[in-house]
Amino acid sequence: MKKQTILVVDDAPENIELLNLVLGSSYNIKVALNGEKALEIASNPADLPDLILLDVMMPGMDGYEVCRQLKTSSLTYKIPVIFVSALNDAHDESKGFEMGAVDYITKPVSTPIVRARVKTHLALYDQNKLLEDRIRERTEELTHAQDVAYIGFAALAEFRDHETGAHIIRTQQYVRTLAQYLSIHPRFQSYLSNEEIDLLHKSAPLHDIGKIAVPDRILLKPGKLTPEEFEEMKKHTVYGRDAIAQAEQALGNLKNSFLRLAKEIAYTHHEKWDGSGYPQGLAGDNIPVSGRLMAIADIYDALISRRVYKDAIPHETAVEIIANERGKQLDPDMVGAFLELQDTFGNIAQNITDTAYGNP
Repeated sequence: MKKQTILVVDDAPENIELLNLVLGSSYNIKVALNGEKALEIASNPADLPDLILLDVMMPGMDGYEVCRQLKTSSLTYKIPVIFVSALNDAHDESKGFEMGAVDYITKPVSTPIVRARVKTHLALYDQNKLLEDRIRERTEELTHAQDVAYIGFAALAEFRDHETGAHIIRTQQYVRTLAQYLSIHPRFQSYLSNEEIDLLHKSAPLHDIGKIAVPDRILLKPGKLTPEEFEEMKKHTVYGRDAIAQAEQALGNLKNSFLRLAKEIAYTHHEKWDGSGYPQGLAGDNIPVSGRLMAIADIYDALISRRVYKDAIPHETAVEIIANERGKQLDPDMVGAFLELQDTFGNIAQNITDTAYGNP
């Protein structure tokens, strides 16, 4: 079993020699003679120490400042720090704990006390790491289950519409690609954080979940829909919103974690920039960013894909059609981004084919 590593920080070689004598047989000992060197050693991501024994009074950077910097670093803040100091005033000890130390040992040190406290804090550190690992594993399992549920529910709608799982995956990729590109755009950077983009990617498959409630005679009709049939088809946006809203209600306080965007996308991805869309006739920035992103992804994929009522069209023609809808049906800045990314969209379409997902 690999020995745990202790970093001993002290400007007095005799103190280091003593602690090495006390602990060296049980632990791997690293040494720093000043605060700057201690921070350098402790911040090596490939070999982080498991515990730090830190003197207070050192030339240059004192132990308190070293501890403060350790506790403000995302890399080292979890490493337990024990002060080992000749300062034995209650104020000094209190300040050490305020800096984030887990213990304070006064010099001259007692061998049994040093060994016992080091052993105890390393055990606690290991237990905390184990607990964090288990929580992370459980979170990953729940996230995976959530993602599978997204895809499963979305597939129900797609399969009824004679579309494929490839449409789901492609539109996910289009949305993520477009959102990442726009994340530095002045109009969108405050909204498109990494977390929001991840949620957009997960939510995109549910954009047409409401089609499950559309009658087959309309959903599967090979020809053009009558005005009455089209009015019924348009209701899939409302059906989708309502179904996801019910799921939100069942989840209670967890609802904002992932279904918020799914509901928004399902309800607004057929709104148009000029206000001629449905179901609400929203225009411009009144259409949620998520709905505008999904609109471009969905329209592009619908154009290049074969449907029961139409043949697929070439990528270049689809790009031209979307370009012509700039400032009409679609957000002008988003169309601009799409035109910059058109080759990426084409590559996604080529790599994620209907044939690979079950359609000829």
